[in-house]
Amino acid sequence: MKVFKEELSLDALRAIQNERLVKTVAHAYNNVPQYKKKFDEIGLNPEDIQSLDDIHKLPFTTKEDFRKNYPYGMFAVPMDKIARIHASSGTTGQPTVVGYTKNDLDVFDEVVARSLYVGGARAGMKMHNAYGYGLFTGGLGIHGGATKLGMAVIPVSTGMTDRQITLLKEFKPEVICCTPSYAQFLAQECRKRGIDTKDLALKYAVLGAEPWTESIRKQVEAGLDVKASNIYGLSEVIGPGVSQESVDEQGTGSYIWEDHFYPEVVDKDTGEPLPYGEKGVLVFTTLTKEALPVLRYWTNDICSIQYDENSKLPYIKMSNIKGRADDMLIVRGVNLFHTQIEEVLFKVDKIVPNYQIHVDRVGNLDTLSVHCEVKEGVCVSDEVLIKQLRSELRMKIGISCDVQLVSPYSMPASQGGKVQRIFDSRNIY
Repeated sequence: MKVFKEELSLDALRAIQNERLVKTVAHAYNNVPQYKKKFDEIGLNPEDIQSLDDIHKLPFTTKEDFRKNYPYGMFAVPMDKIARIHASSGTTGQPTVVGYTKNDLDVFDEVVARSLYVGGARAGMKMHNAYGYGLFTGGLGIHGGATKLGMAVIPVSTGMTDRQITLLKEFKPEVICCTPSYAQFLAQECRKRGIDTKDLALKYAVLGAEPWTESIRKQVEAGLDVKASNIYGLSEVIGPGVSQESVDEQGTGSYIWEDHFYPEVVDKDTGEPLPYGEKGVLVFTTLTKEALPVLRYWTNDICSIQYDENSKLPYIKMSNIKGRADDMLIVRGVNLFHTQIEEVLFKVDKIVPNYQIHVDRVGNLDTLSVHCEVKEGVCVSDEVLIKQLRSELRMKIGISCDVQLVSPYSMPASQGGKVQRIFDSRNIY
């Protein structure tokens, strides 16, 4: 397939976005009762939205809207037009249910194919897909895009690490798609088993579904002998393929396919739009979805967006996700994201990329403890290492914390899905 049909100018892109926004707003208002109710409550008519200049007039959509309208209340087409249904795990509440028409699935395949392409994948390559198949959008979403691109997909799904490693050795895929934590785990397992990853055919790793850092990238690239890039998405917006980091422009942000998903960054407290380059909550409006149009979806992800004059493509870029507004810890008055702790731990040679953050309250005082898994041969009572970690963590996050070292392989590791890093027990008091 031809991944990019044309080189868009910014003016041409804006014209496409404006036209699609007007249609999407009318479609949502006329076919989704929740949107009609929200519009009517604030006296907004679809005709009031004539271009992107008016987008700030639209109400936000949140995960709570999906939960209140569970399962199909946010759908904008009859059920006989729905070609596929996915849902979130629902681990933090009612599952979020999303649907797709045939045209939506074509868009899904298109944006994932774009993403894989800028992540290094090419037609004729083999792709080891270690994302979960099923209600989670990752497995089938990546699969469809890879097929559209012209790749041969090896649909391994999650878990079964012995089998994963066997297939990497024997089927010789050039590309692997999985969570960054599972890529780390596979690299660790290969090292543990004496497998030289330079003998594998892998060249590229397209990783997503959880925030990760430059430290993790370095470990994955060294551990699997690949070039690693970030893929980003949300089920409510479409799934994976909302944005993608170019393997040739690592560290400069991820392209947002804004002809399909219009991005904003807003203040997390006021909801007011922020200028390019300022960090806030990422918000998306879908521009081409039929089954589930979403207006100003509040992702809770903290990042910034801006155009890069040195980019090869005309799309805006988003920075790495700093954290989630709803996952931000406030410990003794200090705002804290787990990625800040991660950046410290992954620079220490004696620590493997597996950790947990435990927050509790003793009396009126918050306590913070970081549990770190050590490499083989490192003593869990290494006071010099513990003192080093305490000092470096305090300098990074601005508060003191306890550090506990745990023995190798004693902490739960990723088996393909997301890994729980934060355990906050304060809400039981």
